[in-house]
Amino acid sequence: MDRNEILAKIRDIVVEELGVTPDKVTENARFIEDLGADSIAVMELVMKMEEEFGLSIPDEDIEKLRTVGDVVEYVLSKS
Repeated sequence: MDRNEILAKIRDIVVEELGVTPDKVTENARFIEDLGADSIAVMELVMKMEEEFGLSIPDEDIEKLRTVGDVVEYVLSKS
């Protein structure tokens, strides 16, 4: 899976979970500050992404995933 495919899947998850428009979900978009996620929404996103990409993301890694691009890089590093 390449970077664009991963980004597209993450975008779909974020749009569905947070109700934002797809154009807001850029690699630089921050989940809390730019996309309006709270801590519960972040956990929901993590669970959906774990399911989508077949990953288990430890708590210490979740704290480092602040932007959409951070998640893209994380998924790429694990695949």
